[in-house]
Amino acid sequence: MSYELFENEVVMLSLGVGVSIFILGNRDRLKHLTAYRILIAAFCLMLAGWVLTVIEGFFCEWLLNFFEHLCYAVSSVFVVVWCRKVFGKRREIV
Repeated sequence: MSYELFENEVVMLSLGVGVSIFILGNRDRLKHLTAYRILIAAFCLMLAGWVLTVIEGFFCEWLLNFFEHLCYAVSSVFVVVWCRKVFGKRREIV
């Protein structure tokens, strides 16, 4: 059994952990954003995907790869929902 660990995946995970620390340190400020919980959930799913992509090189590659891409897909849906809430239709009163 061979283990694959790619530097770019580790760097991405490291940056994600750094952003997580920033988010935890500034959560009071983030609460002022519209629908901030959806945005945070989207980031957490991305972080989960980055974790899965690193550990898939060690075991259960096919299963972890599936969940990695599922995390990315659901995260993208959350970002779309958040964008819709923030920048959604605004009706002008004439």
